[in-house]
Amino acid sequence: MTPVVAVLGSLNMDFVVSVDTLPAPGQTVLGANFQMLPGGKGANQACACGRLGGGKVRARMAGRVGYDLFADHLKASLSAAGVDVAAVHATRSHPTGVALIWVDRQGQNSIVVASGANHVFAAADVNGLRATFSGASYALFQLETPLETVEAGLALARSEGARTILDPAPAGPLPQRLLQLVDILTPNESEACVLLGRPAARLTVEEARQAGIALRRQSGVGTVVMKLGEQGCIWLDASREVYAPGFSVKAVDTTAAGDTFNAGLAVALAEGMDVVHALRFANAAAALSVTQLGAQASIPPRADVERFLEQRG
Repeated sequence: MTPVVAVLGSLNMDFVVSVDTLPAPGQTVLGANFQMLPGGKGANQACACGRLGGGKVRARMAGRVGYDLFADHLKASLSAAGVDVAAVHATRSHPTGVALIWVDRQGQNSIVVASGANHVFAAADVNGLRATFSGASYALFQLETPLETVEAGLALARSEGARTILDPAPAGPLPQRLLQLVDILTPNESEACVLLGRPAARLTVEEARQAGIALRRQSGVGTVVMKLGEQGCIWLDASREVYAPGFSVKAVDTTAAGDTFNAGLAVALAEGMDVVHALRFANAAAALSVTQLGAQASIPPRADVERFLEQRG
């Protein structure tokens, strides 16, 4: 039977502008290359599961959109990636979510999100999503929908036998009762610092390792995967520590790199890859994603990731 990865989360239409430098508060800068692209952390992860699954893993998406053209574009993008969108429902009370994104010459970005329909994806709505999680090996979550909804989704996924993966972004304090429902927590450096109550900072690999150990101890989550961008990632659980180095590429836009990593990890684990190969697959997928502009537009198909890994040995 083909493994399934379920995703509960946000769907946004991204408005992306390229700039030389990101604007400071009160500053106006000139931009170029405006694009309107499908995004939202939940939809990005579902799209990436569809593309990276390559027919070997199926993806399902649950979320909320408005009754507007943006909703049609978002659902069409997911369907084109092979994602089941039966649980992406529309609400008349709010428009589809949007994100305003500036990307500088180094590929770094600044993002403002207007949540729209994502904000009214209620915990009560999760009760009708059992079919979405039924039979799923893994379930992916993020924090662009209400925390109560995320918590309810985590509980439902667990009850259906899925292993849960939480991308704690956008970063913020999380209640212990929510963390107790998480099997794999995947923070980047700044998100880990926020969860630990520390100032956000860039970390060395060893500093990230120590932060991951502290986060496991503090949160009670069984596995923490520290995402370190071009430095790679670290898997930390009760019995092992695995460091997987990153891949050096020319970054154009880092939008959705973390989402692509999470999807790659879920797909690889759902297929039965061991941790070492799953981390390498996820790193490669994320590396390829930063070489293209946009969120879902930058997510590579499975064949490209496999070719990239062959070339890198």
